[in-house]
Amino acid sequence: MASVLEPPQLTSEISATPPPPPRKPASIDGFPQVNPWIVAISVMLATFMEVLDTSIASVALPNIAGSMGASNSEATWVLTTYLIANAVVLPASNWFGLRFGRKRFLLTCVVLFIVSSFMCGAAPSLAFLLIARVLQGIGGGALQPTAQAILLESFPPKKRGAAMAVYGFGVVVAPVLGPTLGGWLTDAYSWRYAFYINIPVGLLAIFMISRFVHDPHYIKNAKAGPFDNLGFGLLCLWTGCLQIILDKGQEVDWFSSTWVRWAAVTLAVSFVWFVVHSWRARAPLVDLHIITRNWNFGIGCILIFLLGFVLYIQVAMVPLFYQELLGYTALTAGIIVAPRGLGSMCGLPMVGLLSQRFDNRWLLFIGFVIFSLSSLALSSLNLGIGPYTLLIPIVATGFGMSFLFVPIGNMCTSTVSNEEMGNATGIFNLLRNIGGSVGIAIASTELVRRTTFHQARLVDSLHPSDPALQQHLHSFTGYFGMHFGWANGKPLALASIYSLVMQQALLISFTEIFLGCAIVAGFAAIVGWLFRKVTFHHVDPEKSMH
Repeated sequence: MASVLEPPQLTSEISATPPPPPRKPASIDGFPQVNPWIVAISVMLATFMEVLDTSIASVALPNIAGSMGASNSEATWVLTTYLIANAVVLPASNWFGLRFGRKRFLLTCVVLFIVSSFMCGAAPSLAFLLIARVLQGIGGGALQPTAQAILLESFPPKKRGAAMAVYGFGVVVAPVLGPTLGGWLTDAYSWRYAFYINIPVGLLAIFMISRFVHDPHYIKNAKAGPFDNLGFGLLCLWTGCLQIILDKGQEVDWFSSTWVRWAAVTLAVSFVWFVVHSWRARAPLVDLHIITRNWNFGIGCILIFLLGFVLYIQVAMVPLFYQELLGYTALTAGIIVAPRGLGSMCGLPMVGLLSQRFDNRWLLFIGFVIFSLSSLALSSLNLGIGPYTLLIPIVATGFGMSFLFVPIGNMCTSTVSNEEMGNATGIFNLLRNIGGSVGIAIASTELVRRTTFHQARLVDSLHPSDPALQQHLHSFTGYFGMHFGWANGKPLALASIYSLVMQQALLISFTEIFLGCAIVAGFAAIVGWLFRKVTFHHVDPEKSMH
């Protein structure tokens, strides 16, 4: 008789040989055997390096131009070439990840980014630097979507909010720290160190990725379809035209230039052709069906575009205000806006926990409202503010950003299968970058146009018989006459008054831009409610492996 303590037999036959000890599987339910938090830090390093370099390079442009004997217009190609290569690779990263393995592809991109960073730092000429920046853009373009796909696949849906908070340190904090770090490196050492700094961070990322990141079974067993040559060619064409128009259009007064008009036509034709081809092709490079097939992902694409739009406007315009109107250096302006990163670092851990317990739509609404109110506070700027007058709005902006990035990513990818994650993150990150490029282009153009408009309006409001104007003119004439000769007193006084008019016109234009950001953020807060509510079910700790 069998003992009651014996376990029930699962088969009718009993082997005489004792079974081997159970082997620990490489993964359970698609989640990695390695602690997912180590995976999150590993891929965050690669993303942090790429995003940081983008913002650092923009600060070093004047020094690059002087060192290379180039004009400021020629030096801006350092940014344009990178953005074009980056935009082309972003949506195509999914195919390369399936073809070569996501881990191998990510490591290759990090290595390429490090090597090209060294080439940028050692560049003997502007032409060599531009070639190196193209290579750097190719390597950097795939880092964000590939790293985000690996991160989201490493966590069960219930834990993805906290994971996105870790990833957010790379995407949200890096653009804030970049100008400060770039200004310090450029002033204290050389603009070349703005590129050399990527090397130690990249080497650490290579070690951690090679040690802790592993492809799940569906990536190892995946077979990429034939390469979509037509789709890739059209993708290169329309993204390249878009970036060139956005970066260079303002310099030639947009559509008054012949080449801008032709580039716009090429952009429109190639984009429509790309969409039609990707929609009908059996194995497209970018599967656009996910946007219409997955409601939450489609809404997320709209919101990440709007977030990139308002975020990059603030990142670019606030330091510019301090430099243009208050006369601060780039480094000082970067230090003043650096507390935005502190707000993000405080908010990200909080929202990572809240996203697991509350409806993410409420978090999203709170984030956009905070961002809108902080933009509204910035719209009340004046020339009498001190370095830290805007400390609270700047910190609040960073805090609100953390309440945006995590919930959007959480709601957007919560209904995306792991097999579709690579394609989804490529589209997601491309739209965020395009939103930022469009936002900066519109803000820069409107700053010039509105300044011209307000200048004319203010000049028309000045009447020679106005007692206040006559008093200022008399006072300035006396001052300049005593110091520079009475013959020069009145011309210098008129020039001084005109300078004040220009300052006021520029100030009003800045406030209007920030007011526009507040309106767009308020609109986005409403759009966020179009998300369908997602309930994150409890996941067995044994299966989540952490």
